[in-house]
Amino acid sequence: MTSTNKTLAQVLLKFGKDYGQQHIELLGHLPLIEHDEEWLSPCELSPHDEKHHCWQPVAVNSSKVTDNNPILLSFNNVESALNIVLHQDIKTYFTTIFSGEIEATCSEGQLSLLFAWNKEDFDRLQENIIGHILMKQRLKQAETVFFAVTDEEDMIISVDNTNGEVWVERVGCKPHKKLSDSLANFINQLTPNSLVIER
Repeated sequence: MTSTNKTLAQVLLKFGKDYGQQHIELLGHLPLIEHDEEWLSPCELSPHDEKHHCWQPVAVNSSKVTDNNPILLSFNNVESALNIVLHQDIKTYFTTIFSGEIEATCSEGQLSLLFAWNKEDFDRLQENIIGHILMKQRLKQAETVFFAVTDEEDMIISVDNTNGEVWVERVGCKPHKKLSDSLANFINQLTPNSLVIER
């Protein structure tokens, strides 16, 4: 892992921890999610009430996973299917933590960082990324990979696959506003926002 991506992984782990800590300070508990026996996650902790469990972002290969059975998340199948190489920041972002959506605020407004909730969700995420890149190729636009959604309909935050820059783009359109030179720098500029109403 390069130093840049080690840094990105560290930034993501810290941001996830800060989000949980802010939740505790402001609301008295970790983030909540409706518990679903068919959609379990290593993020889930103790029950909060009859329907909800507390959760927090966890490292993909945390202590909850045995050494004999590590979870390996890879984009090899995506790269093979599309015959491209994904920018390392994209791969690091989606393979560092399991998490629910993390609400945050940046200079542009409110956004939700997207992550995989479990291994099955990671597989579904890969399918969505393949669909997004195929659309970009069909439209003859530069390849990007989304990692966040905004409170404005059809507006996403994405990474330019060529250089790792972070941009705002409307679905189906070319990126139109650069936000940062890198994902690590962008995440560092964000503020967790636990006060967004939990879904």
